[in-house]
Amino acid sequence: MAVASFARSRRRAELSLGLLVVAVTVGGYILVALANGPKLPPNVAILLAWVFGLYAVAHLAVRRFAPAADGTLLPIAAMLNGIGFVMIARLAGAGRDYPQQARAQSVWVAIGIVAFVVTLIVVRDVRIFERYRYIALLLGIGFMLLPLVPVIGQSKGGGRLWVGLGPVNFEPNEVSKVLLVAFFAAYLSEKRELLTQGRIRIGRWFVPSPRDLGPLLLAWGMSLLVLAYEQDIGTSLLFFGVFAAMLYITTRRAAYIVGTVVLLVVGALVAYKAFGHVRVRVENWTNPWAHPNGSGLQPIQGWYALGSGGVAGTGLGLGRPWLVPLASTDYMFTSIGEELGLVGSIGVIALFMLFVGSAFRIAVDTVRPFNKLFAAGIATIIGMQTFLIIGGVTRVIPLTGISLPFVSYGGSSLIANFVLLAILMRLSDDSARAEPPAGALAGAP
Repeated sequence: MAVASFARSRRRAELSLGLLVVAVTVGGYILVALANGPKLPPNVAILLAWVFGLYAVAHLAVRRFAPAADGTLLPIAAMLNGIGFVMIARLAGAGRDYPQQARAQSVWVAIGIVAFVVTLIVVRDVRIFERYRYIALLLGIGFMLLPLVPVIGQSKGGGRLWVGLGPVNFEPNEVSKVLLVAFFAAYLSEKRELLTQGRIRIGRWFVPSPRDLGPLLLAWGMSLLVLAYEQDIGTSLLFFGVFAAMLYITTRRAAYIVGTVVLLVVGALVAYKAFGHVRVRVENWTNPWAHPNGSGLQPIQGWYALGSGGVAGTGLGLGRPWLVPLASTDYMFTSIGEELGLVGSIGVIALFMLFVGSAFRIAVDTVRPFNKLFAAGIATIIGMQTFLIIGGVTRVIPLTGISLPFVSYGGSSLIANFVLLAILMRLSDDSARAEPPAGALAGAP
């Protein structure tokens, strides 16, 4: 009875927050349109129905298939997605490819919601990933290497990341991240004691055997392989960093952090010496002014955009974010920073922090080791992906060129992130049904 009451309170909170998301998304679209003229856009009613309909479908799916799941994750993801859609629609006024991207993004959002619902329906027990862990590993590696296959593999923007099957193009690495996080969670939950205590004695210490450390070395090797042949710095760092973080979460041994940092430094030095595109990224990070009209143009324009936004921003529709190359993908955060300012940028970062924090809370509340690690892995991959792209744009680290989750234009990333969101909802529902957290009777969301 307590679980049913708790579930109803969470769904009410989710619906209330969802109505706010719909209002913000449609309101932002109206402000963008009014910046170009005094009349309301003729398709406001259609957009309102579309946005509300998509959220209603997702909400009803959660209410039916995961009624006790966290009540904040879906609204936060929807808010991030709404902000991204408004900015892409705003860029559509600049011409180029942006109008087509705005239309395509609305379709990708719908497909992402379908993937979210299908995942909730099909994955009734997340332990299926644990049972078929090695199949997940093989599929994950297969999808990761798929862009290297002749004919179907495609190069765009300097990296070989895409696969083309007729009219359909997608990034298989986005599928890999779902499968590999599942494998890491399954493997680490099984080998936790061996990795923590070790079974080879060296003096007074016990260390893990090379066989137990194999997946760590495999993750490092796969990261270098992706970096070398696909020229994808972001995915390489993301996969290795997520596995290293999950390894530390599992064992809480500082020695693993030292080991992964050493492997990361060695890999970075090898990559810098061996691959020209890595040197270009580092040089653009340290001194983009050496090539202001070439490779340094993008970061320089991005910093100007962030600077011109100031504290409050220029206002939706009143900036010039299209001057930054790839303003709807790699540099979406500068578009937000220019027109919404420091306040809007901090708001977006806060939304990501709330999302990641909620995911880690699910990991803490979950009892089963695999479920705990799976939730922590999803939280880590979303958080690390956000840090890599925002850190690259703001010059904290070299630019990696990956997408901002739920915000940037792109179908592969959006669909994969909605699948991860559905899995998180399933994990949260399972945890709440097993043992309602303290405060459940008080109706906490």
